Amino acid sequence: MSQAPRRVTIRDVAARAGVSIATVSRVLGGTYPPAPATRSKVMKAVRELDYVANPHARALSGATSKTIAIVLNSVISPYYAHVAQGVQAEAARHDRLCLIGITGGDAARELATVRLMREEGADAVILVGNVVDDDGYKTRMAEYASALAAAGSQLVLCGRPSLGPDVPSVNVEFDNTGGARAATSHLLSAGHQRILYLGHRVGYTTSEGRIAGYREALAAFGVEHDPGLEVQGTWERAEGYRLIKKRLQSGPPDFTAVFAANDQVAAGALKALRESGLRVPDDISMIGYDDLPPAEDIGLTTVHVPHEELGRTAARMVLERESAGAGHVMLGTHIVVRDSVRPLARPR
Repeated sequence: MSQAPRRVTIRDVAARAGVSIATVSRVLGGTYPPAPATRSKVMKAVRELDYVANPHARALSGATSKTIAIVLNSVISPYYAHVAQGVQAEAARHDRLCLIGITGGDAARELATVRLMREEGADAVILVGNVVDDDGYKTRMAEYASALAAAGSQLVLCGRPSLGPDVPSVNVEFDNTGGARAATSHLLSAGHQRILYLGHRVGYTTSEGRIAGYREALAAFGVEHDPGLEVQGTWERAEGYRLIKKRLQSGPPDFTAVFAANDQVAAGALKALRESGLRVPDDISMIGYDDLPPAEDIGLTTVHVPHEELGRTAARMVLERESAGAGHVMLGTHIVVRDSVRPLARPR
């Protein structure tokens, strides 16, 4: 078994910069304004050695940050906003502040953000949302987890797949596949067999989990799987509108129900159906996923995801644990029945 790399110390930084340990301490602590050349040498050594101040030493000096970092793909999406709100609420209960970093789904920006949060001494770094779960992702996450643990922090994956017990990270997710299976079963129980799955994002963990539940339900009801009913697309409202418009260009609908990958896609699809003279649920039944705005406003039957509880649980698991390490929590989902699904009277 290989040994863990030796932690870089303030002594190493001083040696690399050619200054005293006291000078490094003062530069990093900001206790006096150093000469520009001295500060430049110290900070260059810090970057080259990837030095992170010992969190216990920072605490003794009064420089502890008492922060929780949240790293999101976007703040526009209601999904991310509600999870972040849950983190913030639990952090406030533990007298912690929140730092938020936005990556736009870019892996390089995510890495830079995690490094910044580590240097700021955050108690935990919570990564939220949909990812492509390939070998590169797993390797990158394992490196994040080890680097944070060495700095006295903790990596938390929220709504992302677990990295396994050998990686020092915490994993909080919801039953994504179970929710999609229940949604599809709800439509099948109402007599629908031609169910259009709208908005599959190939390779993305959340999307793959949802389409897996869709396929499992079809198999359980003995309905033949038709790949032609699975439509790829992103998860924006405009995309749901575009996909339905395109689908209906070739003629009358070859489906009796739509399972939209999320409520935003469902809202766009609903508008497109109405513009084409089709009523929901009289002509086409529809179900969504997430139970976020605009689901209630449009009477959409959907799958409820405990977004704020995801955030609360992620923060609570690291703030109330006595020591850092691995942990896993799976939260449940359930269907919220509204007015967008109607039993199919006879086969179309």
